[in-house]
Amino acid sequence: MRHPTSPASGHSATSSGDHPPATAPTSRPGRRADRPRRTATALTAGAAALLLAAAACGGGTTSGGGGSSKTLTYWASNQGTDIAADQRVLGPELAKFEKQTGIKVKLEVVPWTDLLNRILAAITSGQGPDVLNIGNTWSASLQATGGLLPFDAKTIAEVGGAQRFVPAALASAGAKGKDPAAVPLYSLAYGLYYNKKMFADAKLAPPKTWQEMVDDGHRLTKGNVHGIAVEGASIPENVHAAFNIGQMYGADFFTPDGKPQFATPQAVAAIRSYVGLLGTEKIAAPGNAEYSANQSLNDFATGKAAMLMWQATTSGFTNLGMKPGEWGVVPIPAPSPLPPGGRPVTSMVAGINIAVFKNTGNRDGALKFVKFMTGDDEQKILNKAYGSLPSVTAAQNDPAFDTADLKVFKDILASHAAPLPQVPAESQFETAVGTAMKELFADAAAGRAVTDGEIRSKLEAAQQQMAK
Repeated sequence: MRHPTSPASGHSATSSGDHPPATAPTSRPGRRADRPRRTATALTAGAAALLLAAAACGGGTTSGGGGSSKTLTYWASNQGTDIAADQRVLGPELAKFEKQTGIKVKLEVVPWTDLLNRILAAITSGQGPDVLNIGNTWSASLQATGGLLPFDAKTIAEVGGAQRFVPAALASAGAKGKDPAAVPLYSLAYGLYYNKKMFADAKLAPPKTWQEMVDDGHRLTKGNVHGIAVEGASIPENVHAAFNIGQMYGADFFTPDGKPQFATPQAVAAIRSYVGLLGTEKIAAPGNAEYSANQSLNDFATGKAAMLMWQATTSGFTNLGMKPGEWGVVPIPAPSPLPPGGRPVTSMVAGINIAVFKNTGNRDGALKFVKFMTGDDEQKILNKAYGSLPSVTAAQNDPAFDTADLKVFKDILASHAAPLPQVPAESQFETAVGTAMKELFADAAAGRAVTDGEIRSKLEAAQQQMAK
């Protein structure tokens, strides 16, 4: 997802997968890509049953003019540095769609903190948008509710066909063996951004191992400037980091048959390493424990932090005053040597998918809009604006996406990325583990030691929530 700036998703810019482009979302997109706070828990077993029942009832109309063939409501995820940035990017494109089709699109950019809960509420009530963005990590969870229009062979043909999409991106659109619940819109991966001038002034090369990154962070932490910035209160960003670093330690948060196993020694070690950037190592500012709205992106762009783990973004930096060439990006460094069972994976397959609400009153118009947004021309325009990668092969091969940054992200996606588990309980996993990590960051910021025992206890409690 993301996180966009996510995504990712994910979430961030950025998410779920977001925090999308980084936002967030990501999980950027991601994004994301989550941002500020969650106001409700994600899918519990009881909520899942309620949502399935609501979806089965059908008969609803959309809240934004879905009954009119000339109007669509679109919930976009926050891909830019703020909602206004997304409105500036998307506004001209939606006007273009209206000119081509006569269909007006009512846009609402939904923050990553609210997006999942808004979607779940819409599915429960049967009252929602016509078209919506989702973090790709949520695909299987939302698919299980029955609230999204399945992209079966006939439906996906209406938006150009499955063969147009990058295979890895389409594989993150729902559970294996089922019709996708959405189609990919923005593709993202995580990398380590670094401030070139700060590294040059300190006579440092970009880090190649986790320990080098930590050592560089110590050398770059002086006064109000810190070596790295993190989003310690962002639920999706926390989960994305746990997965990315967890892969390096060989952590699997679910068994092959989909049962949660959060408190493994490998997961504990990975989360200790991440939270330790603020706690034990003190190369991230204590205030980062409260960051959840892209403040870490701002700290990096304004020189308050020298490094940042984030999903692919360009607009996230340029909108905050940076100029291309002032930053560089490398894969997130792994421990060297890899721990036993560790994998050469440095990023989740992040990104943002676009879906159609099953209860839309304007199925044909909604699919026309999806086809427009995933068309070659729009993919180039939108992904260039956000600094993400197109999810359709023809657009991704365009020379515009051969910048130094995007070449790194293309390589990461091709050779060093893995998808988050496409299981129905994935959204619960994000909420439970992301919240546990938020609490661990709060402890670290308060000066309390974050021990393996405390991490294990938090993860065990998070796993118990999955059964409720």
